[in-house]
Amino acid sequence: MNGNSTHTLRIEGLCASAGGQDILQGVNLEVSSGRVHAVMGPNGSGKSTLAHVVMGRPGYEVTGGSVTLDGVDVLSLAPWERAQAGLFLAMQHPTEVPGVSAAQALAEALALRAGDDIPSVEQLERTRGLLEAEAAAVGLTAELVARPLNVDMSGGEKKRNETVQLAVLQPRIAILDEIDSGLDIDALRACANRIEALTEAGLGVLAITHFTRVLEYLRPDEVHVIVDGRIVDSGGPELADALEEDGYAPYLPEEPDVGVAVSIGGIGSSLAAEAGPSPAEDPFADPWADPLDELG
Repeated sequence: MNGNSTHTLRIEGLCASAGGQDILQGVNLEVSSGRVHAVMGPNGSGKSTLAHVVMGRPGYEVTGGSVTLDGVDVLSLAPWERAQAGLFLAMQHPTEVPGVSAAQALAEALALRAGDDIPSVEQLERTRGLLEAEAAAVGLTAELVARPLNVDMSGGEKKRNETVQLAVLQPRIAILDEIDSGLDIDALRACANRIEALTEAGLGVLAITHFTRVLEYLRPDEVHVIVDGRIVDSGGPELADALEEDGYAPYLPEEPDVGVAVSIGGIGSSLAAEAGPSPAEDPFADPWADPLDELG
């Protein structure tokens, strides 16, 4: 699908909520063919929500902004239409689909893209061949990809299987939702190198991650920091290096200082309140003593 054309996913002012809570609050991003954009941020910052909203996962309400792919309104499309238009989501937690093989699922997708209702026998066999070749490239056996989709696979095997599906489908833009989680260093290198090769053939990538490890192999052209549903900083690969060094603390609001307040007009103080119940009164205390003397 990539071909020689340039494709662009454009996200402008995207706002979204779930369960009545605002999550995305005006996200602006643009991902084009052959480019890798990394989105990084702390837990709960809206990274996965961004992926889900772009791909049309139920449960989210878009309250503002737009998402287009080559000028087509993505938000008006059903999830399967978004995939058919050229978007791909490598999920953080890939779903098991008993009874459906990867070859069957991908052959159906490729046939629909070509305008056919069902895949021919030749298309199915060609898809199986592609699957086995791509599986070998990321360290999966042919037996694993012949199973029902993602069934009885470890977390790392599922992530490698997602990379295999990406390579077979060759979408225009791929969204990778923490593709590095669950992968050992060899599997990570294999998956990232394969995706890097796809970008050289024209794939655009939006890589969502907590850590810089995957970016050592899938080198980003741009890095974006998302906090509280907003892009708060953007830069080149050096921004990822700075995040590895300093973390997200520079982008988080400072915690307010909690001091000790003393009520001069009486014995009340926040220190006494935090310390728990007051001790029993001393029956021999001097009734004329200055209470402030007890504070030193």
